Amino acid sequence: MDGSALSAKDKGAGDEAGAPLPADDKSSERAVITREQLISKVRAYHPRVKSELLGSAYDFAKTHHGEQKRDSGEAYYSHPVEVASLLADVHLDEITIVAGLLHDVVEDTHIDIGEIEVRFGADVAELVDGVTKLDKIEYSSKEEAQAENFQKFILATTSDIRVLLVKLADRLHNMRTLHFRKKAASRERTARETMDIYGPLARRVGLYQIAAEMEDLAFQELNPEARRAILYRQEELAKENADDLERIRGDIIQLLEMSGIEHRIKGRRKQPYSVWRKLEKKSISFRDVADLFAFRIIVRSVEDCYRVLGELHTLWACIPDRFRDYISVPKPNGYASLHTTVRASGNRRVELQIRTEEMDRTAEFGVAAHWKYKNRSYGFDVESARAVGLDPAANLEAFAELLQDGADPSEFMEHAKLEMYREHVFAFTPKGKLIILPAGAMPLDFAYAVHSAVGDTCVGAKINGEVKPLRRPLKNGDVVEIIRGKVPQAIHGWEALAITGRARSAMRKLVRDREATEFRRLGEGLINMALRRAGIDPVDVKMNHTARLAGFADREEMDEALGRGKISSNDVIQAAFPGYRPDLAGDPSKMRVDGEHAPLMVSGTDMSPGVTLHLGECCRPLPGDRIMGVHEPGKGIVVHVASCAKLAEFDDRPELWIDLRWTELARTGAVAIGRIRINASNERGVLAKLCAAVAQANGNITSIHTVDRHEDFTEILMDIEVEDLKRLTQILAALRSLAVVDRAVRDQESENDE
Repeated sequence: MDGSALSAKDKGAGDEAGAPLPADDKSSERAVITREQLISKVRAYHPRVKSELLGSAYDFAKTHHGEQKRDSGEAYYSHPVEVASLLADVHLDEITIVAGLLHDVVEDTHIDIGEIEVRFGADVAELVDGVTKLDKIEYSSKEEAQAENFQKFILATTSDIRVLLVKLADRLHNMRTLHFRKKAASRERTARETMDIYGPLARRVGLYQIAAEMEDLAFQELNPEARRAILYRQEELAKENADDLERIRGDIIQLLEMSGIEHRIKGRRKQPYSVWRKLEKKSISFRDVADLFAFRIIVRSVEDCYRVLGELHTLWACIPDRFRDYISVPKPNGYASLHTTVRASGNRRVELQIRTEEMDRTAEFGVAAHWKYKNRSYGFDVESARAVGLDPAANLEAFAELLQDGADPSEFMEHAKLEMYREHVFAFTPKGKLIILPAGAMPLDFAYAVHSAVGDTCVGAKINGEVKPLRRPLKNGDVVEIIRGKVPQAIHGWEALAITGRARSAMRKLVRDREATEFRRLGEGLINMALRRAGIDPVDVKMNHTARLAGFADREEMDEALGRGKISSNDVIQAAFPGYRPDLAGDPSKMRVDGEHAPLMVSGTDMSPGVTLHLGECCRPLPGDRIMGVHEPGKGIVVHVASCAKLAEFDDRPELWIDLRWTELARTGAVAIGRIRINASNERGVLAKLCAAVAQANGNITSIHTVDRHEDFTEILMDIEVEDLKRLTQILAALRSLAVVDRAVRDQESENDE
């Protein structure tokens, strides 16, 4: 299967694809593929293709897009033709390719879906409708609309996977020509949406080449400086390691030839965005990215895969925690391969991926690798796909379950993004049933993956036969037994105990009624305290009348809005007493996340009005962190990051735990101080490079302190003003991409023992 149209040199390798086409590829300089060329391209793998249908769709798109132009200046019809060509590159059937040719006709011309059905058939019309019925998604300014559209898109996709394939080809071509758009905000919005939604969706169904190219093009738009820095560092390391890598390749060839194993070898350089993600997630330097360089060994059979693995481990020492067997347990998108990292010649750490030809096709093209002839008909071979563990409907099942659980659009969007990312953990029930979850999943996620009734009644868990805290992340191979209570009930601190959308949505359903009652109680307390501070006895106030003056139907609705932080008690008092003016200590939009303002920054369902609240000094929570509260004797409620090591002291006291969340003020109207610890080369100009990287990542340094300084390195603490955890994470990644930086981590007590 020829994938040259989907990527450039060094095609994708399993879960990390190779370098995509350069973004400066000027599509305006290429001739549009002709009608005859497209038909010939499809006929090359599908001799029985209905060429009249393809030709008719080509002519229809060209005619009805007429004089329309793209931002590049090309005739608009070139876009659907390129989309159809991309679909042909991965050997899809003519119905899907015709839908690619027609996918914009209904949206951008006077043609309606009924005419498409009459001219090209119900199957084509259904696919075109599945793609074009979505309203144009606006990413940043209309997030709710985007979330609703994404729900519609997932529903359409679960009914026919080809809707997704057409949409992915459409998005890939749009990303290839993104640089022609004049408005930077429009380019950024499309790139962000591609990074957050379409790249992960492509990986979800195994289309790694498409995902890799889309993500790299988006990365170039969103963070060009970081991408250039990573490419420069890759080139440097490639030159440094060229002799070692060539020697390792030669050693592999010699070893396998002596063993009589037929094989071929492909090299692979890690995609810049994949490197960036590792630098964001892990406290490592650029050189420590384990799979920066890799070889893929392709053999004839599964038996040969394990023979090769044995030969390699005999020759070189493997790194135990870097071995993955995705043949015995394939990924949910059908990806199968053996991954091992060895210390090869010259003590060089190299990743090796071992697979068969069929596994390699699935690794590169995912679901698209299973379009083939069966019973004289060309189409998707369901049995072939399921035989390698790939079931498109099952892959998208998690999204459908979110809809069934009644998730609102924004909640659905949040958890759908999580579900789409590619890292997974494989655990088992006591009876041996395999449960596949996102990496970082905990026992509560496992319980809901087994059955909703199991999740609703979960009160504890045994992992590998031992009772463990529910906050313990699951590891590959864990055997998990859920301990159940008698009645469905929410667990204290559940938000820090579940990461999957299914678990979180179901848990929200359990607490929704109780939560409303708690918010009303909290709101009642807040308004009563505010009235007393204003010198007004709450007994003298007709609360239902006050609620109506404030725009609510009754007091309960007003109290709940107060408790949820949608309005302030001052808003209510001013509505009832127009002359009242509160004494504001300062502009709330400039408020800092600190101990003094903690009650305004954090809210929770089990907090009593007026409770003493502190931010933990041990972990320094930032907006965006998953947070938990603990009733600590003599301190009131102390807010911790959910991963804080100090929380382990309270594992056996669940009654002390409080479910907390950041308020809207913390998310949108506050700044916080994040502390970063940096180990860097002790050389001239290093501080300037560090400060420049922080500034380019939109951080504001408030203080710098040199902790330790030696001849070769220096250790620096930086306090940086940020709006949330995401900004601090971006700053860390920017620092880690610098050649002078060996280590950059968030300075928390829980990380000091690394």
